[in-house]
Amino acid sequence: MTDVHLDLEAVEERDPGGRVTFHTEERHDALAGAPAPIQPDALDQSVVEEGKHLWTPYFFGGLFVVLVGGVAARYLSVNVPKWTADGGLSGIGASIEYPIYAIALGLLLNWLLRALGLRDKLSSGFRTEFFIKTGLVLLGATILITTLVSAAPSALVQGVIMITCVFGFTWFLAGKLGLDDRLRALLATAVSICGVSAAIAAAGAVRAKREQLAYAAGLVIIFALPSIFILPWLAGVMGLNEAVTGAWLGGNIDTTAAVAAAGAIAGENALKVATIVKMTQNALIGVVAVLLTAWFAFRVDKTADKPRPIEIWYRFPKFVLGFIAASIIATVWLSGDPEGGAQFSSVVKTLNQYFLTLAFVSIGLEFKVTSIKQAGWRPILVFGAAAVFNLLLALGVSSLLFHDFVVAS
Repeated sequence: MTDVHLDLEAVEERDPGGRVTFHTEERHDALAGAPAPIQPDALDQSVVEEGKHLWTPYFFGGLFVVLVGGVAARYLSVNVPKWTADGGLSGIGASIEYPIYAIALGLLLNWLLRALGLRDKLSSGFRTEFFIKTGLVLLGATILITTLVSAAPSALVQGVIMITCVFGFTWFLAGKLGLDDRLRALLATAVSICGVSAAIAAAGAVRAKREQLAYAAGLVIIFALPSIFILPWLAGVMGLNEAVTGAWLGGNIDTTAAVAAAGAIAGENALKVATIVKMTQNALIGVVAVLLTAWFAFRVDKTADKPRPIEIWYRFPKFVLGFIAASIIATVWLSGDPEGGAQFSSVVKTLNQYFLTLAFVSIGLEFKVTSIKQAGWRPILVFGAAAVFNLLLALGVSSLLFHDFVVAS
C-alpha cells in the first residue's frame, strides 16, 4: 500500500443539479480545465516523485523528530507507572499504554513544528507506512501459524460481509445526497476496507482527482484518531472478550496503523486478532480495485479499456505475505527449539513495539485538517453515517464469529 503525503486544500462546489465537485485553491482557466485525474499508473509514479525527496537534510530531520518522539513515548510508558505508583493517580498511570503517549507526543510535535514553520519541510521523514508495515511483519512472528490459520476463515467471512455491506451502504447514501461518483467510490472504499490505503487504490481505479483523494484521506484520519481510544474503552464497558474486541477493532477502524494502536491498548491477544482481521480485509483491496475499474470503464466512463486481472496482484498489499512468512518461521522455530524460540519471541516483541511506537508518533505528526477545512456537510455526513453503520455491523459480526475463539499462546 502506497505511502503518500496529502497536503491538498479541497473546496466544494455544487452544480445546478446538486452534484458535488472539488477544485484546489489554485484556479485553472476554461481551457486548462480541472486538475488531471489520477491515472491507475500515476500512483506508482507518485512513489518515484516522493523518492526524490528522500536522503535530504529535511528527510533526516523529520526522521530524527520521529525518533525523538518514539524514545520519549517509550520513556513515559515505562516510568509514569513508577512515578504514580504511590499516589492517587496510580490506576491512571498504570493504565495508559504506549500508543497514547506516542500519538499525543506526535500531535504535540506537529503543533510545535507548524509554529516554527518546519512541519511541511520535514514531512518526508514521517514514514508511517514504513514503520507500521515493518511492525506488523514483526508482529507476525509473535503469532503462531495455528492461530493464523484458525482465525483466517472467520476473518475472511467477516471481511466479505463488512466490505459488501458497508461499501453498499456508503455508495447508496452518497448517491442519494448527490455526491460525485468518483468521490462516492473513494469514501465507500475507504470506510469499508482500510482507510487511506484503500482510497489510494480506489483513486487509481476510478481516475479520481487528487483533491478528492486528499478529502477522503482527511476524513479517514479525523474519524480514526478518536476511535483508537474510544473503542477499546467501549469494549471494556461492554465486557467483550479479547477475541471479539480484536475482531471488532480490526473490522471497524479504517486504518491499519489505528487498528494496531487500538489493539495495543486493548491487550496483546486483542491486537493479534485485530491484526489478522485487518490483514484479511487489506488483502481484498485488489479485488475491489479491479471491480471498480470495470464498473467505471463500462458504466461510468463508457470506455473500451478493460481492467487487467493482474491489477489484483499489483494492488495486493505485499507486506501481508511478510506477515504470514514471519508467522510460519516463528512457529517452526518454537517447535524445534523452545528455549531459543522463547528468546527469539521476546526480542521480536520488543522490536515490534519500537516500530509501532514510531508509527504512532508519525500518525500524530502527519495529522492535518486542511484537506477538509472548507468542505461541505454532505460528504462528512455520508462518512459519519457509514462509520456508525460500520461500527454496529462489525460489533454484531465479530460477536457472532469470534465469541468462542481462543488465541493460542
